[in-house]
Parts: sequence; C-alpha cells; structure tokens
Amino acid sequence: MSSSSHGIGGLKYDPKKRERPPELNVFIALVAIVALFEILGRLIIGDSFLFNTRERVDTLFNEQRLKIIILQVSIIGIIALGVTQVIISGGIDLSSGSIVGGAAMITTAFAQSAMNEYGMENVKPILGAEWLDLPIVVPLAIGLGVGLLAGIVNGLLIAKFNIPPFIVTLGMMLFMRGIATFVTKGRPISFLQEDYTAIGAGMNPVFIFIGLAILMHFLLKYTRYGKHTYAIGSNEQAARMSGIKVDRLKVLIYSIAGLLSALAAIVMSSKALTGQAGMGLMYELDAIAMAVIGGTSLAGGRGSILGTCLGALIFGVIISGFTFMRLDAFYQEMAKGIIIVAAVILDQWRAQKQAAKA
Repeated sequence: MSSSSHGIGGLKYDPKKRERPPELNVFIALVAIVALFEILGRLIIGDSFLFNTRERVDTLFNEQRLKIIILQVSIIGIIALGVTQVIISGGIDLSSGSIVGGAAMITTAFAQSAMNEYGMENVKPILGAEWLDLPIVVPLAIGLGVGLLAGIVNGLLIAKFNIPPFIVTLGMMLFMRGIATFVTKGRPISFLQEDYTAIGAGMNPVFIFIGLAILMHFLLKYTRYGKHTYAIGSNEQAARMSGIKVDRLKVLIYSIAGLLSALAAIVMSSKALTGQAGMGLMYELDAIAMAVIGGTSLAGGRGSILGTCLGALIFGVIISGFTFMRLDAFYQEMAKGIIIVAAVILDQWRAQKQAAKA
C-alpha cells in the first residue's frame, strides 16, 4: 500500500482532505451570532432582529438595521485593512486610532469655509481668513500626508533601529493624540466645506471601505508585495536570506497603514461635519480585534482581508444586537473582550494543531 494513504503509526491520512478555510469558520460564527440575536429578540422582546415586523413594509429584511450595521463598521474597517497587513507581517500598530484624531483635526483645519450651510459667517477660523475655502485637494493632500508621514516614521524606527513595534507605535499613539489636542487646544472645528462633507455623506463610507477592501485583497493575495508580507511574518530571517528587502517592506507596510488611518479620519470627520480631538479614540484596539476575529494570527504570517471584513461585520452585529436588546453600552465592551480572547485562544489552538501535524 502506498505511503500516501498511511500516516505515522498506521493512522490513515487522506491527502485530499483539507481543513476548512478560517474565513468559513468566521462566517459560521457570524451567522450563529445573528441567529442568536434573532432568537433572543423573539423570546425576550417579541421582535425580530433581522426581518421586518412593521406593518405596510414590503421588504423582507430590516434594511435600515443592515445599513446601520455596515455604516458602523466601515470607518474602523478602513483602519483594520491597514492593521491586518501589519499583523500579517509580524508587527502591531497601536497608533492608528490616534492618527485618526490628529489627521482629522489637521485636515478639517484646512477644510474650513467662510460660510456654513445655514448662511452663518465663520468669524473665528482656525488658521485665519486667508486659509478659508481652499481647493478641496489641499486639505485632502495634507490629511493623507499626515498619516503617511506617521506611518513612515513608525516603519523607519522599527526597521532601521530594531525597536519593537509595540513601543514605536505606542509612542506614536501618544504623540498623535497630543497633536490632535494641540491643533485647537481641544476645541472642535466646524464650518467645513460642502465638497469636504460630501465625502462621508450617505453610504459613501461603505463604498469607500468596500473599494479599499477589494484593492487590499488583491495586493495581499496576487502581488509580490503581499507574498513578501506573508513571508516576513512567517519567518523574517528566512525572508532576508531569500533576498527580500525586509526593512524597505516594513516601511511600506506601516506607511500604508498610516495612510489608511488618515483616510478614515477624512471620512469620519466629513461624515460628522466636524473635527474633534477625541476622534478615533480606542479605534486601534477595535481594528486589531476585527483582524484577529477574522483569523489573522498575532504571531504573523497568516490572515486575510476577507476574514477582517467578516470580523468587522461581527463587530457591527454585536453592537446593533445589544442596542436591539436594549442593553447598556458597557455590555458591548465586555462582549468584545470575550470574543477577542476567544479568537486568540482559537488561533493558538489552530497553530498548535498545525505544528503537531508537521
């Protein structure tokens, strides 16, 4: 009998049998959570979480709730796309939420208008009257530049000085949060241009998130950039020996993460019609959690954009489900913590199982 049909100790091994992809497990978990809220809603409050129960409504599903779920996670989801590739490379980024705050304040400072939509005059512009009503490309370029610069600094300190990513991004987190407060001494920025506020209007954040998710999926799965990112996350020393320019790649990875955080800041501030120093607070942890729940390994070398998108949807369903059940917000945080720990435990178990097979 051929050796391919037997394993060690006579145990049968089928080479055609493959494990389910991690994304499928995440999708099953998503369906289970939706089903749980549906059952609890029917039993406890007599209403449906997923379906329409209102009279004179023809649609089967509660479209308004579905839209809210997607909108809730789209902005943090943009951050999570950048964080996912950072974690796959074996790093971590704690600065993404603070980059959102800093970039939002700086961008909106340059996006102010002389008049608001109600015809009120902006008598106290942040930067002075000469900086009002700038071409929309100016604040957008400045905001994206802030995120890009922060990402480059993170990458250079990590790659060139061998400082642990946790320490570097923690320092950047504190620095950018200070920048966010320094710009206006904590005061909110209003009187934003209509061209700027149109960016985050309606379902635009969702379309931006989906477009970026498709782009990042393509980059990680079908390009040399993606293959090298997985390689350094799996074994950095082996990646160096194979000729991969690890330092340069790390700078690029963190630069993209910073750029995506700045883009999230633009979308968030334009949707909120204001820039506030507290924007993005703790978003870095939610973004990391979305990636981990989606199957990205904190050890590096494993993960996917599709998994992160599913992890983002799980977050949105939990937030919407707890609101639907009329439970206080702190229960959401408790649930997030439990899910994150459970996801990490599952990841460790999966890694040990694969190591045992090897």
